[in-house]
Amino acid sequence: MEQISIDETDLRLLDQLQHDASLSNQALAQRVHVSPPTCLRRVRRLTDAGLIERQIAILSADRLAPVLGFGLTAIVEITLDRQDAEHLDAFETRVSSIEAVQQCYRVSPGPDFCLVVAAADMPGYLALAQRLFTADANVRNVKTFFSIKRSKFEPLVPLAAVRPA
Repeated sequence: MEQISIDETDLRLLDQLQHDASLSNQALAQRVHVSPPTCLRRVRRLTDAGLIERQIAILSADRLAPVLGFGLTAIVEITLDRQDAEHLDAFETRVSSIEAVQQCYRVSPGPDFCLVVAAADMPGYLALAQRLFTADANVRNVKTFFSIKRSKFEPLVPLAAVRPA
């Protein structure tokens, strides 16, 4: 993967976008103090370089839960029997393809993976766990923690302390 060079303006653009990606190009350019064509060109370059993966709306799970009638978040630690690259990659690929798996981290030391999983309710989580973990002969251990309250959720990359090379 080719490394991209970024400057202070790029960092300001990235910071603004991760706080509010719905800004128009004009508004973004104003906030970062560049011309709209420069802003558009830089955002395209940052996107093409993969620094901006995608732009999405972040929904409030807490506020949607009563409307939808459910909402269960589980943090799951997974330990595999065989930890060679092939088995780790296979497990990661399989769980990453499941919509209920919101986040997947390969970790060390301790378990091999930590997952953040959303389920409708406890029976929904049980069905998912049986499908993903119990049915997989390579899963040695599963330890699940259920969220009783989300104190913070902020998908921002901290850019304030970063200075370009």
